[in-house]
Amino acid sequence: MSELSTYCYRHPDRETGVSCQRCDRFICVDCSSPGAIGFLCPEDAKDRVKIKKATFQKSLVSSAPITFILIAINILVFVAQLLSPEFDYFIGYSNAPFDPDNSLAQILMSSFAHSTSSFTHILFNMYSLFVLGTLLEPMLGKIRFLTLYAFSIFGGGLGFLILSTQFGSVVGASGAVFGLMGAYLVFLIVMKLNAGQMYIIIGLNLVLGFLPGIAWEAHVGGLVVGAAVGYVLVATRNRAKQTAQTVALVGIGIALFVVWFVANAPLGIVYY
Repeated sequence: MSELSTYCYRHPDRETGVSCQRCDRFICVDCSSPGAIGFLCPEDAKDRVKIKKATFQKSLVSSAPITFILIAINILVFVAQLLSPEFDYFIGYSNAPFDPDNSLAQILMSSFAHSTSSFTHILFNMYSLFVLGTLLEPMLGKIRFLTLYAFSIFGGGLGFLILSTQFGSVVGASGAVFGLMGAYLVFLIVMKLNAGQMYIIIGLNLVLGFLPGIAWEAHVGGLVVGAAVGYVLVATRNRAKQTAQTVALVGIGIALFVVWFVANAPLGIVYY
């Protein structure tokens, strides 16, 4: 598992959470160069042509296994939806009063389902998950990345529950994807890297989220929670702060559960 807390291979006195996406060596801010996907060390940035494509693809899969597992689950669920339309009744997350679909399990299930009326929904989400996941998972490690993804799912469900003014149900990995965007933006800001492109990407996606049929509320919820989790991870990346990191993450989890409980309590709903 890749750890967030380590040292630059060229500057052993500098802790960093960034690794070269081609050779996996850890690099500090001064040694990192933006690549097509992620950051490159000085050697790979100057000599990209000599990197074999097959070797890169193999290392990409092995460095981000959770990302590819999540993509596979989404695709399998989508196929199940296509084969059995009745499957949709069990996966949509609703914000309607007294609806038993308002449950934690439903939030999780709905995040792996997508609209079957068009392939655009799942294609966009899976492409975004691939790009962000292969950036963040090697940086964070499997457990931290999965924690970030799970919290972002929860944040997306809460955003839809709290912010939506119209009753309905929602499906899709967009809330989780926006959570990854929020975390990556925080990493760039805290590590003092160029975040201009990420601001544009998030801004455009938020604007597109207001188109008819898109649950912008889930996007906002996932973005906020993902940014919060991302800040905790990058601010406590030092090994000496691992206990503080765990406590902070547990605190965020408790806060999310309390918000969910309070949001549901007036409706008389407390489902698990």
